[in-house]
Amino acid sequence: MHKTFVLINADDFGLTTGVNRGIIDSHVHGIVNSATMIMNGHAVEEAVVLAKQHPTLHVGVHLALTWGRPLAETSAPLTKEDGTFRYTNRFLTEAAPDPELVYLEWKAQIEAFRATGLSLHHLDSHHHVHGWPAIQDVIVRLAEEYGTTFRALTTLDARRDLWVTERFSDAFYGDGVTRETLDAIPPGDSIEVMVHPADLDPILPSVTSYLDARLVEKDLLTSYHRPDWWA
Repeated sequence: MHKTFVLINADDFGLTTGVNRGIIDSHVHGIVNSATMIMNGHAVEEAVVLAKQHPTLHVGVHLALTWGRPLAETSAPLTKEDGTFRYTNRFLTEAAPDPELVYLEWKAQIEAFRATGLSLHHLDSHHHVHGWPAIQDVIVRLAEEYGTTFRALTTLDARRDLWVTERFSDAFYGDGVTRETLDAIPPGDSIEVMVHPADLDPILPSVTSYLDARLVEKDLLTSYHRPDWWA
């Protein structure tokens, strides 16, 4: 069983400079205590520097298969003609990739993270693609190989022993970005709450449609008072 622990995890660390600023501000001045780094992002080098400057922030890997360019030389079959990943957030309706190619790509992303010297806290993925039944064995294999855990998703219920927390919440997103959502975190729980704080920057509008809510998230995450029972 997991101990009582509230993981406020900011996705997309390294995506852009504005995302990096939002995450660090939400850690230093707010309740974010974890972030997962997207290793093919536009501002990864900066994110690495910031992570080393703030060692109290847990940092893991935000595995990519539905955005950006791959890192492994073996990943050409996973891409479109422009060299970016062919998969989208609608991956459940798309033809499944070769799991071995996904393993090699995600291993390359994890190795790129390890090469920074940062300690690997846990794994998750962009658009929760690691829970795709067609390739879900890949995240299990990698977690076991690297001695780590991954974001709890119901499709991976058979391997709860590898979940970073006992429960996962994506309620703090979109219309759910409210103080009431944070207030609703059950006392004594082991839970990960996904968040996406950011400042706007010139690149961010070109890589995501989730924009204004990121600013609201940052405001709430930096002004929220952590309950005494949060570990």
